Amino acid sequence: MNKTIKFKILITFILNNKTITTSENSGMTLLDFVRYQQRLTGTKIGCREGDCGACTVLVGTLENDTIEYKSITSCISPLGNAHGKHIVTVEGTNLQDQLTTAQDAMKSNYATQCGFCTPGFVVALTGFALSNSENNYANALDAISGNICRCTGYKSIEKAAHHVVEKLENKDTTATEWLIKNGFIPEYFETIPQRIKDLKAKDLNQPKGQFVSGGTDLYVQQADHLIDNKVHLIAEKDYLKGIAIENGMCTIGANSTVSDLWNHTELNHYFPNLKKHLKLVSSEQIRNMASFGGNLVNASPIGDMTIFFLALNSTITISNENKNERKIFLKDFYQGYKTYDLQDHELIKNISFKLPTKASFFNFEKVCKRTHLDIASVNSALQITTENDVILKAHISVGGVAAIPKYLHKTSAFLTGKPLTSVTILEANDILQTEISPISDVRGTSDYKRLLARQLFYAHFTMIFPEQFTLNDFIQHA
Repeated sequence: MNKTIKFKILITFILNNKTITTSENSGMTLLDFVRYQQRLTGTKIGCREGDCGACTVLVGTLENDTIEYKSITSCISPLGNAHGKHIVTVEGTNLQDQLTTAQDAMKSNYATQCGFCTPGFVVALTGFALSNSENNYANALDAISGNICRCTGYKSIEKAAHHVVEKLENKDTTATEWLIKNGFIPEYFETIPQRIKDLKAKDLNQPKGQFVSGGTDLYVQQADHLIDNKVHLIAEKDYLKGIAIENGMCTIGANSTVSDLWNHTELNHYFPNLKKHLKLVSSEQIRNMASFGGNLVNASPIGDMTIFFLALNSTITISNENKNERKIFLKDFYQGYKTYDLQDHELIKNISFKLPTKASFFNFEKVCKRTHLDIASVNSALQITTENDVILKAHISVGGVAAIPKYLHKTSAFLTGKPLTSVTILEANDILQTEISPISDVRGTSDYKRLLARQLFYAHFTMIFPEQFTLNDFIQHA
């Protein structure tokens, strides 16, 4: 007699100081598991969209015998992505009978009022202490850029961040031991690397279901559906990871994150303003978890990294379940609003582009209502190659002005071969305006978006060629 045996997916990880093995649906959010299954209610429910940071936790991943910690928003992170890792909630940072350094910084600087957001700030500041980031005030503020407080006005919280930076001034290279000794984290953190090894967490036995990587787009749009149905988690698929530079080309795995670019030394050499540009892309928590493949497939007309890669004239490699591959230009991928050239059981495997040369330049601009963690009203990127004040090649993209992330074919073609003058740029803007068709919505009127597209287009040239152009060169002809 034949019997059908159903295997449950067992998710294994360490939650604070406790080893967890659960058969809960891997699509359940990490936040719900922490609060409702484990009763760790210090992790708060705020927006459920990754916007407020009240649900911030740390994810520790074993890398070369050490644990690397990053902050994420647990409200839009699937539980299955915790498999084989160390998850730290605010309770997991507590010391016995005393405040941690981060907690004391918040208290000493009167950085809390109602207290709802405080655990998220404490976890984010603890993550900063655990990270390999350079210890300075700017990086500390980046660490809490995804945490919102409605009470304090932020100045007291900024003072608390400065307090943490001061306490980290003499941080030892044996970071974990030093952090324990100086009251940043409890002693059990020293045991985590070996305990993660001992878990021997094998790859999850994945069911067929909707592909999910970081989840930062999908869990905002479809959380209820994903929580109750099967998902196929791909965040840990090795063939979708990594950044490779070879023969003047850069290839980025679809599972790579903005933080992976941020921390890539060689790419920062090729793009001197890379961190400045990436700082405009969401908050540190989201930059730590959102995948490029997910960003491209979300197909948002204002997706920051989509606009970024369009201007680099990127190609994407698409792979199916039989490992057959095809390559297309990203600018040919989008077919209409939220529709694109991707068949069932296909995935974006990687993104590749030619690296800038000494004669080529890149710039990214974005206008939104607040600096961090906001959706663009209009964003734009430009890559331009020049020689003897002649434009040899140009690639321009603009978001928020069409139903798709817009690559400007006609404007890019017009600029090619033209002299690099204000007249050329003004004429190019006239063509740009014929290629876009913005609509009025909550982010601005159609006319306002046309104005922004024009101003960002001009801004590319004033930023790349500051000695040659100023904004007045263009405004006086507007």
